[in-house]
Amino acid sequence: MFKFFKRRRRPDFWKKHIEVVQNSKKYNNFEEARFVVLDTETTGFDYENDRILSIGAVAIKNNKIQVSDSFEVYIKQEVFNKETVKIHGIRRDGTEIKVSEAEALVQFLEYLDDAIIVAHHTKFDMTMINKALRRIGGGTVRSKQLDTNFIHKKIAVEDRFKKMYSLDELCSIYNVKKHDRHTALGDALITAYLFLKLTYRYKKNNILDIDSLVKTNYQLGS
Repeated sequence: MFKFFKRRRRPDFWKKHIEVVQNSKKYNNFEEARFVVLDTETTGFDYENDRILSIGAVAIKNNKIQVSDSFEVYIKQEVFNKETVKIHGIRRDGTEIKVSEAEALVQFLEYLDDAIIVAHHTKFDMTMINKALRRIGGGTVRSKQLDTNFIHKKIAVEDRFKKMYSLDELCSIYNVKKHDRHTALGDALITAYLFLKLTYRYKKNNILDIDSLVKTNYQLGS
């Protein structure tokens, strides 16, 4: 008689993430929530073969960007793609202090805590992070997620079925200045400004309810 495979044991950092999300506070209004706006720089767009080079993030609370509550980490390059260096500028032998993929992800989850994730084209960043987490024994991030492109489509009804907008295009539409473009922390800050403009525009004609803006999580399995 065959024995069933034992359920895979998850590492402590992952158990902590699950516990934090499960015990997170239910916010009565938008202003009370802590949002973490993130961006990743990667070696490319292949979920299986490319890797994260850096993660940058900044928090928003009470409709204000909390610059003192930010996060940035660079990851040692096990995979190198010289073609994408011209975009992100991160070199294998660069001067940035780099840590292992596992250490970077543990640091990020500790920083994230029970915040709501915000990103532009959330699916890409979160799929890359979730793939990396699975490589070190974790699962998919359980935090609520918001996508700036999704929020734009809720505001601009006429654009709902058109193309996916780039960050540059939405910055032009909402008059957001672009500084330090194509660094993870720089793009996270740009996205944070965009998010504030989007939510300000959205709440003019709608009740600003977190659940109504939550982008469906892209689960890759737990």
